[in-house]
Amino acid sequence: MERLRAKLLGLDGRNYKAYKDIQGWNLGFERFNLRIDHVQGDPYAAPSRLRVFVPLDQARLPAKALKNSARRRATRDFLARSFRGSARPERDLSIDAGGQTILERTACLLTGDDIELRFRLELPGSGRRIKGRRAADLLCSRLPDIVERSLIAPHLDLEALERHCAVVEDQEALRARLADHDLLAFLADGSCLPRRSGIDDRPAENAVSLSSPDSLRVTLSTPNSGEVSGLGIPRGITLIVGGGFHGKSTLLRALESGVYDHIPGDGREQVVTEPSAVKIRAEDGRSVSGIDISDFIGSLPGGRMTECFSTDLASGSTSQATALVEAMEVGAQTVLLDEDTSATNFMIRDQRMQTLVAKTSEPITPFVDRVRELRDTIGVSTVLVMGGSGDYFDHADTVIQMDAFRPLDVTAEAHSIAKTHQTGRTQAHANPLRRPQPRQMAPASIKPERRPGLVKIVVRGLDTLVIGRTDIDLRAVEQLVDPCQLRSIGWILARLAKTARETMEPVPEICQRLEELRATGWDALTGHPDGDLSLPRVAEVMAALNRLRGVRME
Repeated sequence: MERLRAKLLGLDGRNYKAYKDIQGWNLGFERFNLRIDHVQGDPYAAPSRLRVFVPLDQARLPAKALKNSARRRATRDFLARSFRGSARPERDLSIDAGGQTILERTACLLTGDDIELRFRLELPGSGRRIKGRRAADLLCSRLPDIVERSLIAPHLDLEALERHCAVVEDQEALRARLADHDLLAFLADGSCLPRRSGIDDRPAENAVSLSSPDSLRVTLSTPNSGEVSGLGIPRGITLIVGGGFHGKSTLLRALESGVYDHIPGDGREQVVTEPSAVKIRAEDGRSVSGIDISDFIGSLPGGRMTECFSTDLASGSTSQATALVEAMEVGAQTVLLDEDTSATNFMIRDQRMQTLVAKTSEPITPFVDRVRELRDTIGVSTVLVMGGSGDYFDHADTVIQMDAFRPLDVTAEAHSIAKTHQTGRTQAHANPLRRPQPRQMAPASIKPERRPGLVKIVVRGLDTLVIGRTDIDLRAVEQLVDPCQLRSIGWILARLAKTARETMEPVPEICQRLEELRATGWDALTGHPDGDLSLPRVAEVMAALNRLRGVRME
């Protein structure tokens, strides 16, 4: 530490590039080791990357915090958040500790006998001159204090750590028990589903707590909270209905995010969805490559076939049909839809329109005519928010009405209405629904390099992933929750591009890459220690690949 202090003081006032002298240093402090992996080239470049290694015997974490994979992940998440909290007064220090979800992250790892914390530092400068005294104070005085308060006993808040671990362990247990009860989702009584705003994912203040109707209430056991009762959504076809602004989409968004674990106090700590669930929607203008949507959209005017459909400018109906087939392709057991973000002509075609426009002039087979086959033939459940059409009553297994954010079971009433008020529709399809056949992708069609030898991965919030010279628009991929997922996706696609084969099946290849990340670590993905990554699902990796303009699949 004193060697580093002396070096930084000696750099005071020199050109900013002189900071490069400390790159690669590995320093022993009194209670931890510090590694300086990368030093930024100028004050306006991406921050420098550093790592702290704290021996586990110094941290003295309780054995219970490390006893299984769920608790280890929760512990790592808690320590990263603890470091962020302690470092908050120092604006030059930052760490990717996450928001409301608890993801598999690289910000904090347990490596051997150490806690490894990866953080960023904006090395201080004045213009292009080094502020060595400020740097020495940050690294040699402030950092040891932050590490002491956030990672080392007895300063750790062990009660908060146990809450963090228990919440994650319980969520994993609840999610694992869904299949035993033939459920696709579970929402505990007392959960808070509304969020503060579209850009603030924290729980809304003074929100109505969830209370399950007796007919849909189930009780599941957890290792820490004991028996938990709440709303169980059965597998099959579920409609969420109700008046405007009564909480239909709020419930669906809770199901979307239920594939992830949430922090204590989020309000959704006991809201879980089966992990393969995929939200689909219409997406005008998206790119589509080599997908068979012929079960939903037949041949188009001009004789254009849809068995291997590609376009740079998809319509609402073709994009939603594509999203549905892509969800089946990645093995989704549940699809989630909201009429507000769906193409009307893909969802429903009523008797009057069927009478006016003959089937021979309409290539679209609406979703209402395939939803039963999706359940019975493919084994995929559907949760659909529907406020404007009752045609789905004929097919629904469960109908939940949201009334002032309170769910009511109106299944029997909906079925009675369906019998009394016939729609007069005729089924629009002739051929049975098929499982999608695996596509082949040409890895060489992914271009991750800005120039030869320089891979470029840039993330802009949750909306855009830049890979090489191409922007991927991900605004419609609504289950992405953290920019670090996009960074990981970008690097996974960059690694796929290096595959020597002419063609590959992308889904099993991506699944294998994700398993390798879980098993062997992350540094091989980027080629250097990176604390700004988290594990995405195969569905979101494929969503990015499917929207990458120029990729060749068939």
